[in-house]
Amino acid sequence: MARTKSNGKCSLCGGNFSKAAMGKHLKSCRQKEDTPKVQKGFHLVVEGRYSPGYWMHLEVPAKTTLEEIDHFLRDIWLECCGHLSAFTIEGKEYSFSPMGIEEGIDVAIGKLLSPGMKFYHEYDFGTTTELTLRVLSEEKVKAGDEPIRLLARNDSPKIACDECEKAATQVCVECMWEGGGWLCDECAQEHECGEEMLLPVVNSPRVGMCGYTG
Repeated sequence: MARTKSNGKCSLCGGNFSKAAMGKHLKSCRQKEDTPKVQKGFHLVVEGRYSPGYWMHLEVPAKTTLEEIDHFLRDIWLECCGHLSAFTIEGKEYSFSPMGIEEGIDVAIGKLLSPGMKFYHEYDFGTTTELTLRVLSEEKVKAGDEPIRLLARNDSPKIACDECEKAATQVCVECMWEGGGWLCDECAQEHECGEEMLLPVVNSPRVGMCGYTG
């Protein structure tokens, strides 16, 4: 799986930086933009909760709802079969179908978040992909057509084939739970679990889960 130490690309300038350095770079890079920053927002860092080598930096206006963030995460990282999802913020759960003490997700993040806060997202309560979101800072952000702006994203991790050390392009959904199953195209043809158990290797913490193909 992806390692914590990884590089990624800045969407603003195209530069490549380490995960550890990206936040500092983006602060400088955003200051160089000519577009006026006219509304309150947040700089969020999102990563796989148990696979932190997959990560993104996002610029999100405070008026953006949890539902809009959920749709964004589904589009770029998660969606496969229309599963349910939920956020957990300071011990309270926000979901599409609130029950009991749960809350709905049609609520603006400006009412919920503050700098330094961590919160969590789960997609699919069967084969669950869990994400950690952290509020890096509160910022003035640009006004635009898209409510969420992707500032940076990790490069595709380099995962070697278990059999021959070439780049893995397929993963066996059975073998991956035992820490293996990463295969190049050639070795995948000979894999004992069969072609129906293979999924493509994609740049997402949901790689190898359910029917996710990117």
